[in-house]
Amino acid sequence: MGIQNFPAALQPIIQQGFLEREFQQALQSRLGYRACADREEFAVGIGETLTKTRAGLLPSVTTPLAASTNTNLDNGLTPTNWGVEQYTLTLNNYASTMDLNVVTSRVGIASLFLQNAYVNGQQAARSLDDLARNALFGAYFSGNTRARTTLGSAGPSLTVDDVRGFQTAFVNGVQQAVSVANPLTVTVGANSYTLVAVAVDGTNVSTTPGGSSGVLTFGSNVIVSDGTAGNTVLAANAALVLRPNGRTNTSQVTAGDTLAMTNVLDAVANLRLNAVPDIDGAYNCYLDPISARQLFADQDFQRLFIGATSANEVFRPGQGVVNEFLGLRFVLTNESFVQPFPAIPGAMIRRPIVVGQGALIEGDFAGMAADDVAPRDSIVSLVDGVCMVTREPIDRLQQIIAQSWYWIGGFCAPSDTTTNSLVLPTATNANFKRAVMIEHIG
Repeated sequence: MGIQNFPAALQPIIQQGFLEREFQQALQSRLGYRACADREEFAVGIGETLTKTRAGLLPSVTTPLAASTNTNLDNGLTPTNWGVEQYTLTLNNYASTMDLNVVTSRVGIASLFLQNAYVNGQQAARSLDDLARNALFGAYFSGNTRARTTLGSAGPSLTVDDVRGFQTAFVNGVQQAVSVANPLTVTVGANSYTLVAVAVDGTNVSTTPGGSSGVLTFGSNVIVSDGTAGNTVLAANAALVLRPNGRTNTSQVTAGDTLAMTNVLDAVANLRLNAVPDIDGAYNCYLDPISARQLFADQDFQRLFIGATSANEVFRPGQGVVNEFLGLRFVLTNESFVQPFPAIPGAMIRRPIVVGQGALIEGDFAGMAADDVAPRDSIVSLVDGVCMVTREPIDRLQQIIAQSWYWIGGFCAPSDTTTNSLVLPTATNANFKRAVMIEHIG
């Protein structure tokens, strides 16, 4: 569909490339969670799902080789192998469109045409940012939940608010369904139990964003004092979620549990314990304006800059708020998970998250703008991995132009199960180590 098929009033706009520049401007100005993703190209002709394997490390050798065993062909050595773990990336097609009637929009046709392109770009950017956020938080909510109802008597089954992170356990780097043969250690209340089965509720009543309510079944009876509504249920390999004043689940947060610098420093310390690499010199901390307001009002945060001659250097154009001592880059976003807190009228639960490099993987389909998909004379622009399509009028009156965008790809949060205390003494037991979520009131 060549430019010559468009109305004469629109041809100069397309030829000068105004439309593509307008679309690109919207995408670049809205990036947030997606910016922390490592982008990989998803090759053509390999199906819709790609499983990648990450190699682990070998433990350190601190015992000298004994001379008495340094004999024979093996020199007294026993072969070792490094561990592996896998993560799966699935392609999906996301798209949207709008129509422009060149007759009813004759007044100011050019500006409306460009405005449609801008709105399309803003929608595409926000959509991809939300997909990145959902993939990131979906992994780092895992293994953290609470009992939803109190047991009438000791029993093996417990209803919980969210079963994510309890349904599978890693076996040789591959996620396998939790079962009697593949159990998972879970702390319920004050005691540990062996999880052997998980069932998802037919009607989801979870109050956690993206969560799935369900029933956990253990290999032994859970006592009533542990299986009481509101008690914390924590998998042994759960991702770390920090809350002010030592709260262990969302329902325990109170009015005074606001964001403080100590929470952010604890998150950074945890990432460094797991040797998580930073992103261009600092970890990204995504937070909404209320979280930022609480943090900047914290006395410890303010003391950090009292009398500092270079305090103005923490505000860097294009980089958000950066502090080299903290090792953080504060990135404001309006797309964070915020939800009303029923126990306190008017209060909200807010969730900043501190991330390091590799916390997210973005897979972009390589064939999005291929010649057989976007012929040479078509109006298809690939901008930051997203395709903008402008279709000529093909209705009977040749009056309606379609302006659309589409993206083919997916996001996933890879695990780091092979980074354990054997190869890295300070490593934690969490499956997902490259981000730390903080929950607070606001």
